[in-house]
Amino acid sequence: MSVIDCDYLPADKVVFPPELALLIIRKASAMAAAFEEQALDQLTRDARRALSLGTEPRRIIREMRL
Repeated sequence: MSVIDCDYLPADKVVFPPELALLIIRKASAMAAAFEEQALDQLTRDARRALSLGTEPRRIIREMRL
């Protein structure tokens, strides 16, 4: 048996319902927005902490790769 003729490969293409695709897109978008908000909060906290410790803004920019 060659690699191309393996019986574990699906014989038929799966029909992906458009409504399922839309729900997945909406969920992914909501997850991305939540992650973005968390990342923004964390980066802001880290920058504030560094500033309160007397770190120069240019160093914070460099270390945070902004």
